[in-house]
Amino acid sequence: MTKNLCLFDLDHTLLPLDSDHTWGEFVIRQGWVDAESYRAGNNAFYAKYQAGTLDIHEYIAYCTAPWRDRSAAELAAAHDRFMNEDILPAIHPVAVDLVRKHQAQGDLVALVTATNEFVTGPIAKAFGIDHLLAVNLERDASGKVTGRIAGTPSFREGKVTRTAEWLTGMGLSYESFGRIHMYSDSANDLPLMEQATDPVATNPAPSLETIARERGWPILKLFP
Repeated sequence: MTKNLCLFDLDHTLLPLDSDHTWGEFVIRQGWVDAESYRAGNNAFYAKYQAGTLDIHEYIAYCTAPWRDRSAAELAAAHDRFMNEDILPAIHPVAVDLVRKHQAQGDLVALVTATNEFVTGPIAKAFGIDHLLAVNLERDASGKVTGRIAGTPSFREGKVTRTAEWLTGMGLSYESFGRIHMYSDSANDLPLMEQATDPVATNPAPSLETIARERGWPILKLFP
C-alpha cells in the first residue's frame, strides 16, 4: 500500500517560537555581536518574513555573519547550549505526539523549514524526524560557511521544489501518495500547502487563518 506523506513546518508550527530569530537572540547572549544593532537587524528581518517580503539570500548573509568564522568545536558547544537553554524547554509533548502519530501510521515524515540546516539539524533530531529539508548553506573547499545558499532555498515556492527533489531522489513524487498532510502556521507556506490533500493551518498567523477559513481547511492550535 502506498504510504501517505506528512510534511511539517517548524517555527510556530511544531515549536512555539521562531528558531531562526531565537538563534539570533542567543548569538547576542554569546557576546558575538553588538546587541543593539544586531537585535534591530534581526527584528527587521523577522518582520519582513511575517509580512511575506523577506529576501532569504540577504537574510542568510546577515544571520550567518556572526558565527561563520568560528571553529567547529566552538559552534558545536554553542549549539548544545542553544538546544538546552532555548529549544528543548520549548518542545511541547503535544507536538511530539503529533509527529509520533504520523510515524506510527507509517507515513513518510519530513520537516520542511526555511530556517537553515545548521540551526535546525539538532532540532529535527530532538523531534525524532529523520528527513530534514532546510536551507542549505554553501561551504567553501575548507568546509567554511560562505554566507550564501546552496541550491534552492526551502522558502515559499522553494519548499515545493525542494520537496519534489527529495522525493525524486527516492524514486517518488507527490503523486506517489494517497494523502499528503502539510502542517504550517504561515502564509509563506501556501505553495506547499496547496500541494497537500490535507493542509492543516497549525497555530496559524492571522493571514493564514483567514485563508484557511475561506477554504475550509482545518485549524489546529497546538499551543495556548
